[in-house]
Amino acid sequence: MKLHIVARGRIGRGPEADLVARYAKRIVWPLIITELPETGGKVADLIAPARIVALDETGDQLGSAAFARLLAGWRDEGIREARFLIGAADGLTVDESRSADRALSFGSATWPHLMVRALLAEQLYRATTIIAGHPYHREG
Repeated sequence: MKLHIVARGRIGRGPEADLVARYAKRIVWPLIITELPETGGKVADLIAPARIVALDETGDQLGSAAFARLLAGWRDEGIREARFLIGAADGLTVDESRSADRALSFGSATWPHLMVRALLAEQLYRATTIIAGHPYHREG
C-alpha cells in the first residue's frame, strides 16, 4: 500500500524538513509527499482512489500499535493508498475535512503544521516497523 502525505505549504529547509526526510527515507513502503499551496489547489484533484485521513486536533487519538493495526488492516483489505491530509497554519478547509474517511489527532495540543509532518512521518515509520516485526517500537 502506498503512503501519501498531502500537506499545504512548503516545508523548505530546517529541522522539521530534516526530520521528515530522515523518516521518509527509512520507510520501506512506497511513500509520496505532495505539497500544495497554502490556499487553492484541491486535494480532490489528486487522482487514484485512496483511504483519506485528515490530521486534525479533534480527530481520534490512536496509540502507535493501534495506528499500525489500522494501516495493516487497510493493506490487507486491498486499499492501494492511504492519503494523509495536513492543512496549513489555519488547518484544513471544510471540504478537505469532509472528504476524509477518518480524522486522526496527535493530541489536544495545537501543533505547528510543519511539525505535524515530522510527527506523521515518524508514526508512519513506526507503524511500518511494527507491522514488519522490527524492534524499533517498544511497548511500555
